[in-house]
Amino acid sequence: MDLLLSPAPLLDANRFQLAIRRLADSLGYGTDRSIFRGAGLEYEQSRIYQPGDPVKSIDWRVTARTGRVHVKEYEAPRRIPAWMLVDTSASMTTGSIQPTKYETALCIAGGLALACLDRASPVGCLGVGGSSILARPSLSKLSVMGWLHRLRRYRLDEPTAVGPAADLLEPMLGERSLLFVLSDLHDPQAAEGLARLAQRHDVCALVLRDPAERGLRAGFIRGREAETGRAITTRGGFHPSVAEERLAALAPARIDGLVIDTDRPYAARLRLLLSRRRLLDGGRR
Repeated sequence: MDLLLSPAPLLDANRFQLAIRRLADSLGYGTDRSIFRGAGLEYEQSRIYQPGDPVKSIDWRVTARTGRVHVKEYEAPRRIPAWMLVDTSASMTTGSIQPTKYETALCIAGGLALACLDRASPVGCLGVGGSSILARPSLSKLSVMGWLHRLRRYRLDEPTAVGPAADLLEPMLGERSLLFVLSDLHDPQAAEGLARLAQRHDVCALVLRDPAERGLRAGFIRGREAETGRAITTRGGFHPSVAEERLAALAPARIDGLVIDTDRPYAARLRLLLSRRRLLDGGRR
């Protein structure tokens, strides 16, 4: 039987749109855009004044030095396409509390997508799991909201496929791109695949963590693996730093990011990361 859930268990349409807009507002969307604005237009050079040039563009320093009127020329900062790689696997959709890792990841993807659109950066999406969702970067908010709402429907039997998805995406990226990976990184091939992408692109990993993965303490545990259905018996006690270790494994490839706990606020930490890296302004500082 195809285990397909309706959108309702995740978030109804109105609540979902309010949630992502609230996060986008926090990240600089709307009236508070300072962390994405940078220096605005970038100074390129000064040239001799020509009739019709605006007076406000006169470069008074160069004019005084040369004795001839010069004006400043600016180059608009290049907007690079952004991709949201959303892990749709079973380990993301199950958890000890609400919201789940998947619900949190989807809200973050929506907030980041709106912030990118506000910067005139086209946004695309790839489902990182068994999902067939692939949307190429677009400046259309309608297109972005379309794939976001498609992602509100999820399965309970999808495998993790971060590594294979990275290999699938790589030949599609003809130009330098910004990639946000929203996953718990359970895929052992993830680090290798993302490292290859990071050779030519900016990659930011947002590692989702359930409270049970942070603080479980027990003896032996019997259960069923979420993505394969295989019965397992294991010794209890997740190390609190497992998620951090997965993120640290990406550091040699110059990939950084955050561990996002589903039961803790994350907007301020995410905003700080974006500001420090200037990710939505076209690259690292």
